[in-house]
Amino acid sequence: MDAVSEAERLLMTMTRAEKAQLLVWVVRDLGDAFPGIESNPAICGGEPCIVRTRIPVWVLVQSRRLGLSEAELLSAYPTLRAEDLANAWAYYRTHRDEVEQHIQLNEAA
Repeated sequence: MDAVSEAERLLMTMTRAEKAQLLVWVVRDLGDAFPGIESNPAICGGEPCIVRTRIPVWVLVQSRRLGLSEAELLSAYPTLRAEDLANAWAYYRTHRDEVEQHIQLNEAA
């Protein structure tokens, strides 16, 4: 039996309180992981990007700052989904200084 199937089986036997405690542990273990955002040195120099794409978070943040709507961003980047934008905004809220630094570095280039 794989780990996910085993976890599902165990969840069915747990109380709500046990599930809540498990959730706290999982969130703590994930730390500041952001699904949908990845930093890979082989892609865009390691800048945080939307998974499946080479679109850095800073590009989306700066585009929105310059007045593009989410609909315009989705139209301009056909590989993006609304979920990707939500992940980018959440990443920016938590990593504001890092994203601002990427914006400054790329504006200076």
